[in-house]
Amino acid sequence: MTTPPTAPATPHPGEESAPGLRLLVGGDGAGIEYKDAILADLRTDPRVASVVDLGADADDPTGTSYPSVATRAGELIMKGDADRAILVCGTGIGVAISANKVPGIRATVAHDSFSVERSILSNDCQVVTFGQRVIGLQLARRLAREWLGYRFDTTSHSAANVAEIVAYEERTPSSRHRPG
Repeated sequence: MTTPPTAPATPHPGEESAPGLRLLVGGDGAGIEYKDAILADLRTDPRVASVVDLGADADDPTGTSYPSVATRAGELIMKGDADRAILVCGTGIGVAISANKVPGIRATVAHDSFSVERSILSNDCQVVTFGQRVIGLQLARRLAREWLGYRFDTTSHSAANVAEIVAYEERTPSSRHRPG
């Protein structure tokens, strides 16, 4: 059993402290404040090799739709241009649904430490989403930091479940449209 991390500098079981994640951050007009705060945090986090802002922009908050940001994030991950993404909209639901439309992407809404932990350790999610209208800013920032610390263990019991999900997806017609 693992415990939720209390600080990003202290690894816990299932975590690694090695730097190098290539991240994407984005959202729509309902998630700009949180997206910008998380983006600023990521730019100073030693575990992050690079971070790309996919929008929305405070100068044009209505110009970016959550489906376009989320599917772009998923496509960039599947092409190998990024490792993971953190996406924010009003509830976190729209960006999660949209990112999950990209074949091969596993995205989830997570508004608590246990869900953040299990999104990686049990499900190898590449995308985590938050709802700016659902949780407080400090909690969203903390959950983003925690999420960065977890790495999926390909030898864990959960690896077989993730492999089953991947195998199913590869058998479905939508997998023929896989980016990359």
